[in-house]
Amino acid sequence: MPLQFQVLSRDGAARRGRITTLHGEVETPAFMPVGTLGAVKGLTPVALEEAGASVMLANLYHLTLRPGIEVIAGLGGIHRFTGWRRPILTDSGGFQVWSLARLRRVDADGVTFRSHLDGAPVRFTPESVVAAQEALGVDLAMVLDECPPHPIPEAEAEAALDRTLTWARRALASRRAAERTALFGIAQGSTHRRLRERAARELSELPFDGFAIGGVSVGEPEPERRAVVEWTAPALPEDRPRYLMGVGTPADLHHAVTQGVDLFDCVLPARNGRHGLIYTREGLLRIKNAAFRDDPRPLDPACACPVCARLPRALLHHLVRGGELTGAVYATLHNLRYFLDFMADLRKAIESRRLTDAAPPWASRPADGNRNETTDAPAH
Repeated sequence: MPLQFQVLSRDGAARRGRITTLHGEVETPAFMPVGTLGAVKGLTPVALEEAGASVMLANLYHLTLRPGIEVIAGLGGIHRFTGWRRPILTDSGGFQVWSLARLRRVDADGVTFRSHLDGAPVRFTPESVVAAQEALGVDLAMVLDECPPHPIPEAEAEAALDRTLTWARRALASRRAAERTALFGIAQGSTHRRLRERAARELSELPFDGFAIGGVSVGEPEPERRAVVEWTAPALPEDRPRYLMGVGTPADLHHAVTQGVDLFDCVLPARNGRHGLIYTREGLLRIKNAAFRDDPRPLDPACACPVCARLPRALLHHLVRGGELTGAVYATLHNLRYFLDFMADLRKAIESRRLTDAAPPWASRPADGNRNETTDAPAH
């Protein structure tokens, strides 16, 4: 089997588990750094490993445009191409159905994109998406889905869900490398409870290796986003991993873990780091603020990352304000270490049945008084 999943301990609905793939193990709940083009911006594979990452996410749509699936396959597959030796998950392009709405056309058979690089047509079908991910040699592959916008009328959301479920069945039927690439189905349905429950019910009847909750963090308010997780996660099969796509903040991660979610990805630690927003155990720091100009303290005294071990806040303030590339690299490295350490803390909390105590206490009270945790860009 391409994937084995064990639940090792529980705290209510939360699961402390382990996913085993051909390229290694993933201790869950786990956060997956986003390497859209095959690399996390500014970080080497070694730096990512040393930060504690056990799995990396890449994006099929972007890799299809350049350098091309054939190029990567010809070089020995995505692990050799990227230098990342641990498990790799690829998104299927479903998020681009939402984010590139003006550049795509959806029909019953699949999606046609106009490349955002040069306008060239790109065709994705359920079958071609599975074949491409198998050719790359990824460990965890996602089916093609239709990610609808928010808000959307229930009838339109149901039409998108119907397509997603049909495509899921076609994707399963097209598998050729089921012994080495695990395939995940994706539950859609926007913020409509009936549709989310229907998606979970129908997907659960299919022999996927894991299941994902898609279509969140596309503009819906926090209460609706969390309700979707609460409706969907517990309804997915207990014996297979559950993945919440594109979420999110530490508070959102903690909430989803309490609902039984095992895998997460989000660009926030890297993207916000490049914009000077730093995650610490004391709160969020907007490092460009003048208060940090002569601050000798590390970003987070409790953090063991190389940045906190050697550098003062004043240097990060200087580099980020000056637009220096090194500042973005340092901030990204620290933020990812914070997220990975946070997930390790959640795993320990589940083992000791103290998950309620593990929520970040500062979630709504950033340390520097800035209440906006995200940038203006989508959190994917």
